[in-house]
Amino acid sequence: MKDIVFKFQPIIIVGAGRSGTNMLRDMMTRISGVSTWPCDEINYIWRHYNASVPHDEFTREHAKPAAVRYIRGAFQRMASKTGCELLVEKTCANSLRIGFVDAVIPEAKYVFIVRDGRDVVLSAVKRWKAGFDAKYVLKKVPFVPLGDLSGYAFRYAWNRMHRMTSGEKRLSTWGPKFVGMRECLAERSLDEVCAMQWQQSVVRAAQCLADIPSDRIHTLRYEDIVQEPEATFDDLLSFLKRDVSPMQKNAIIDEIFADSVGVWKQKMPQEQLNRIEALIGPTLSRFGYESGDSICNPRAA
Repeated sequence: MKDIVFKFQPIIIVGAGRSGTNMLRDMMTRISGVSTWPCDEINYIWRHYNASVPHDEFTREHAKPAAVRYIRGAFQRMASKTGCELLVEKTCANSLRIGFVDAVIPEAKYVFIVRDGRDVVLSAVKRWKAGFDAKYVLKKVPFVPLGDLSGYAFRYAWNRMHRMTSGEKRLSTWGPKFVGMRECLAERSLDEVCAMQWQQSVVRAAQCLADIPSDRIHTLRYEDIVQEPEATFDDLLSFLKRDVSPMQKNAIIDEIFADSVGVWKQKMPQEQLNRIEALIGPTLSRFGYESGDSICNPRAA
């Protein structure tokens, strides 16, 4: 089943949507010998032979032989095409199915990034309501399995139509699909669903990563990357067993900005903050984020 032997190191970035996963991938692929796919995510590849499953919470049982061969083959082809030593993959839905990913690619190492869920909510709501980006979509098309193409085309059209016709002017779905998300969308506000999406992603990721040897996992926080980029990047380089010149390191960390840290403190009204923290407060605390109860929010009134 795993007859394809990798001569490169697969690196899987794990994180909730809007947690800095793109920034992290871009940092890593500027290191010599590190590469990735020429599109944002490859969820279509991960879901092949499981495309009819209505959520992303795959288990090891979903790692059927045909799916394993297909996904490993896709990794092998991209590594051969780029000539890389480390192949980075970032699909946020993988945060819900690490057991499945590990069954498919047991050689993988994981970089787990966590960001304050309140900042994630504000950013994710915008993505749920974003307009059509033809360039973004066209980059993904070559990596959609041919047998799944018509089904995804229909879903994509329906998703966009929903945005145009729904009262909330949002997509019918966006980001990692946790079990029960459709029902939550019918019963809760969009920002609450975004909070639950973040929570499901980080909690399931942490639980599943706990079953994987610690030397294959590197955990970091978005806030540390942008506020202490040099030290955080040095730790990442150590985990990846890579080195860069001082000039290259400066070029990479000079592209990192901390503007979006703690945005919720200024932009999240108190009523919204209360609802979000009621849902995810314990998870925020678990990952080291303070309660907003004592924050002076200028939009609280």
